[in-house]
Amino acid sequence: MIISRVILKNWRNFRSVNANLGRRVFLVGPNASGKSNFLDALRFLRDIARAGGGLQKAVSDRGGISKIRCLAARQDPNIELAVSLTGDNGSDSNIWKYSIGIKQETRGFRLPILAYEKVWKNELLVLERPNAEDRNDYLRLTQTHLEQINANFEFRDITRFFELIHYSHLVPQLLRHPEIFSLPSNKDDPFGGNFLENIATTPEKTRKARLNVIARALRIAVPQFEELLLTKDERGIPHLETNYMHWRQRGAKQSEEEFSDGTLRLIGFLWAMQKNDSLLLLEEPELSLHSGIVRRLPALISRIQKKKNKQVVISTHSADLLSDMGIGGEEVLMLSPSVEGTKVQRASEVKEVRDLLEAGFSIADAVIPRIEPADANQLNLFNV
Repeated sequence: MIISRVILKNWRNFRSVNANLGRRVFLVGPNASGKSNFLDALRFLRDIARAGGGLQKAVSDRGGISKIRCLAARQDPNIELAVSLTGDNGSDSNIWKYSIGIKQETRGFRLPILAYEKVWKNELLVLERPNAEDRNDYLRLTQTHLEQINANFEFRDITRFFELIHYSHLVPQLLRHPEIFSLPSNKDDPFGGNFLENIATTPEKTRKARLNVIARALRIAVPQFEELLLTKDERGIPHLETNYMHWRQRGAKQSEEEFSDGTLRLIGFLWAMQKNDSLLLLEEPELSLHSGIVRRLPALISRIQKKKNKQVVISTHSADLLSDMGIGGEEVLMLSPSVEGTKVQRASEVKEVRDLLEAGFSIADAVIPRIEPADANQLNLFNV
């Protein structure tokens, strides 16, 4: 399945959003427009559904209701999220819709509680809360049915889909020196602290196949690169090891501590693209990479998608990445901040952008000038 529609209300930057998604989505907008917060709405659903998660932890991890609720919400207390799931061919067969509203409890422990929780299958409502049991015991509203095995039987496909959502934003310094950072216990840490452990615990056959794919790509992207291996030191700690060919006959071996930022981020990107056939959320994959590589990422993502049947949502600032002529206006969501919250539009729905695309301009040429901060040119006059 893929997420074909996202509806947000009072979620962080967004007062109101109703956005259609395809199999590949590019989020573009100025700094602080909400690209990461849009991705986090989908991570929030994952964090509710996954083992060890749940509504209370998902809200707590984000600082509480007050940190999540949009500043433009005014007197409206509810934070609302809804997603539609369809077959990856875009058909409406076996469609699911999950919708949740949350608010702050006004009595007792002031916990986050459900304003409502609803599930539809093929337009038929199969769950609606609060129900009679909830009204008799309001503490039941501190948990979703999504997170409860004994309650989500009728829509467990949704739970499994959310659980497999993967977010990737590898931070090279965190991967090289995890000992100096406070790492979460979650083994699916998206920032790289547990990246090597995740590789090491992947079944051997799968791990070797994925590393072979990454090695083939690195031979193209990284000069003198030869091979990529997973090794363990005398303490049993996993490491990535490469061999670079130079004047020595056997080349020179290096571990991840010596890799460039770009090499580490490219490895993380290629590993994430090969994971399960679920939704992948990529945060600025162009960081630290040469523009010649960045320009080829959209086509690479598209090719891997065809094999892995993945949906990918990507946040980016990169003109190089968006210069790919294969990116259609319907694949791009433009985020525009305002005093009433960030607005979200498909690029193909903006007439001026659509006209430029039809005239042969790339997304980079048609969209980036529209999302650039209005006073950016004044930085040329800025003095310290």
